[in-house]
Amino acid sequence: MKKIMKKYNFVAGFLIFVVMPLLFWASGNFPRRNILKETISIFTLLAFFMMLGQFYLTRGNGMIKFHKMGTVVKVHKVIGYVFISILLVHPFLIVVPRYFESGIAPTEAFVTILTMYSSPGIVLGMIAWCLLLILGLTSFFRNTLGLSYKAWRTVHGLLSIIFISVATWHAIDLGRHTDLAMSTYMIILAVIGVLFLLKVYFIKNANPIEVK
Repeated sequence: MKKIMKKYNFVAGFLIFVVMPLLFWASGNFPRRNILKETISIFTLLAFFMMLGQFYLTRGNGMIKFHKMGTVVKVHKVIGYVFISILLVHPFLIVVPRYFESGIAPTEAFVTILTMYSSPGIVLGMIAWCLLLILGLTSFFRNTLGLSYKAWRTVHGLLSIIFISVATWHAIDLGRHTDLAMSTYMIILAVIGVLFLLKVYFIKNANPIEVK
C-alpha cells in the first residue's frame, strides 16, 4: 500500500506541477513567439510551479506520511537550489533574445526594465527576486547564521510565504501566458500550499524533521 501511494504521489505531483502548467501554456490564446523566447518562458513557468510544489513537501500535506522525511527533505533541497537558481537568472534571460534581434541592445533593454518603477509588476518582480535571493542564501548558509533550527525554520517559512505571494502576483500581472485559467490555477495552488505550511506551524505535534 505504501509503495503504491508513493507512486501515486509522484504521478500526481508530476501532473499538477508539470503537465497542467504545460497544458495551460499550450492551450492559451496568446501570440506565439520564436523557439528561444518560448523555451525561456517554459523554463521560467516550470521553475515557478516547482517552487509552488515546495509547499506540498511538508507535514501539512497528509500524503507526505507515505515517504521518509529524510528523503523528502533531500528532494526539497535539490528542487529549491535548482529552481531558485533558474528564477534568479530569469530577469537576465528576458533580454537574451535581444542578442539575436535588431533594435535596442540587451543591456539597454535590461536597464529599461529595471527603471520602470511605474509598473507594479516590475516592482513586484524586483521584490520577489530579492526575497528569493535571501531565501536561497539563508538556506545555503543556515549553519553559519547562529540561529537555532526552530528560529531558522520560522524565518524560512515566513520568507517562503511572502515570496510566493509576491511572485504569484508578479506572474499574474506581467506574465504573457497567465490568462484567467492559468492565473486561477496559480492562485489555487499557492493558497493550498501556504495553508499546508501554516498547518505545520500551528499544529503543536507537527514534529518537523530538522534539516541537516
